[in-house]
Amino acid sequence: MTAALLELCSVSKTYGAGPACVRALHGVDLQVCAGELVAVMGPSGSGKSTLLTIAGSLEEPTEGQVFFEGTPLSGLSPNARARLRRRHIGYVFQDFNLLAGLTAVENISMPLELDGVRARQARAEGLRALEELGMADRASAFPDELSGGMRQRVAIARALVGERRLLLADEPTGALDTDTSEGVMRLIRSACRQGAGAVLVTHEAQLASWADRVVFVRDGRIVDTSAAPDGPEVLLPSPGESGR
Repeated sequence: MTAALLELCSVSKTYGAGPACVRALHGVDLQVCAGELVAVMGPSGSGKSTLLTIAGSLEEPTEGQVFFEGTPLSGLSPNARARLRRRHIGYVFQDFNLLAGLTAVENISMPLELDGVRARQARAEGLRALEELGMADRASAFPDELSGGMRQRVAIARALVGERRLLLADEPTGALDTDTSEGVMRLIRSACRQGAGAVLVTHEAQLASWADRVVFVRDGRIVDTSAAPDGPEVLLPSPGESGR
């Protein structure tokens, strides 16, 4: 059996204390193998985004453990975790998180340069990623000169460049049209074919149909897991089904 690239073991996350306490995740177990694309679906507020930030070490679980290639993240220093994120984990956030003072290609190439890649090579990789997303002509534009859809494509290109082992995407195509969304999913699937693992949070059944597995989350719990169908007919289990 293929070893897990990412593993969440009995992960729970609680915010606040006392009457204001909110439990975002409850004992979540999840494995993602190299080459696998896992889609996470569920209602708003079900814990999908929290699962993603904990998987990528942006937050720490209140209980449980997260392992990356067999190494527990809790045992890493803050610097080591930052280095892991920079080198091996690519993120696509809902709010893009682009740096306003850098051009599109600079936003993409900067993580590579921080990791020691020469500026010329980093820029070439950034330009190649933009070209694959149909934005080579906007490489020198700043984020405030781009539409929402264009900013999203820059964020996706930034997540895909370099030798990323794990891709984490939170509604990555929300600002994109259908054709561009399919282009993004082709890039993510291509990264998986080359050995990366990917976790995609989405509410769109059409995007989930690109995945190898679909994980359904409700009230902070994984309530069902199924193989993705060959088409867009992915349905959320109704309350009371699948492990409740």
